[in-house]
Amino acid sequence: MLLAIDVGNTETVVGMFQGDKLTWHWRYSTVGARTADELALLLGGFLEQQGLSFSRQITGVALASVVPDQTQALRTMVRRYFHFPPVVVEPGTKTGIAILYDNPKDVGADRIANAVAAFTRYGGPAIVVDFGTATTFDVISADAEYLGGVIAPGLRISARALAQAAARLPTVEILPPRSVIAKSTVESVQAGLVLGTASMVDGMVERIAKELGQPTVIATGGLADLVVAQCASVDHHEPWLTLEGLRLIFERNPAPDD
Repeated sequence: MLLAIDVGNTETVVGMFQGDKLTWHWRYSTVGARTADELALLLGGFLEQQGLSFSRQITGVALASVVPDQTQALRTMVRRYFHFPPVVVEPGTKTGIAILYDNPKDVGADRIANAVAAFTRYGGPAIVVDFGTATTFDVISADAEYLGGVIAPGLRISARALAQAAARLPTVEILPPRSVIAKSTVESVQAGLVLGTASMVDGMVERIAKELGQPTVIATGGLADLVVAQCASVDHHEPWLTLEGLRLIFERNPAPDD
């Protein structure tokens, strides 16, 4: 069994694979200061819910992290409690995707995992739109090349910034409004956040397609549910795309030596 861990800036998603099937998944808040032992306690609780433990069943761990402190803490935790090292998405890890960024080290590990899963499942050209702390667009060519992408503020960041900067605008629950022509301040903000993000996605996909050719567009990320139904350009919604990419990357890399 494989444990896949995707550490984002806001949340960490954990998935358990039996073969190629995602059997369980969990989500917790990312806290950069968590130690290896604290992480073991947290993950051990998730595993115990399914009758699993550190010493039984789990034979591999794949890790993508954009939080350096948590990357190191999770490396330590896996070695200490599972007694083998994890496969970490980082420079030198085999992915099957050529990274054509000016500096490949700048590409987030989660974005690489998304590209691997999207290309494996749908081929290219493709665009992955990940609705997380940031809304990111990852562009993959028909030749399995990561061409680059776009980074925009995410829904929650936009909502917080608006409430903090405008004295009379409230913090709102992020939901689609009843109408784009909103009848209240709350729904006006919701329209701007949700429908504005959907329009940004459709517009950005149109611009990318002019350079790329007609792509397959895949949406993922914790906030995708709020926006995908409002987008005209999204072809597929894959909530666990990053975890699937981690599984594929794990299979392409032999277990590292201690």
